[in-house]
Amino acid sequence: MELFQGFQTVVLYALGAGALACEVFAFVDALRNPEAAYLAAGKRTRTFWLVLLGVAMALGVVTLASLNLFALLGFVAAAVYLADVRPALRQVRGRGGRSSGW
Repeated sequence: MELFQGFQTVVLYALGAGALACEVFAFVDALRNPEAAYLAAGKRTRTFWLVLLGVAMALGVVTLASLNLFALLGFVAAAVYLADVRPALRQVRGRGGRSSGW
């Protein structure tokens, strides 16, 4: 039973570290884009995303070894930024957009 608990602890730390890495990456990426890109992409302001992702990072640090609602909310905020906002910003800025062809 102790072996299982040790394995469970390692898995929780790995998931928490992965979520924290996503949150840090999203925050740094949000810092790199200018305010005008957010407006041109039709997204919320840069300040909104920086505050939201900063809170997500703080939650990620505090809840590193636990799976709870706060950890999930922080990860979801980073995931929304990475899946929705980041591609729109990259398209507006002309970096890394996918072509319409094959």
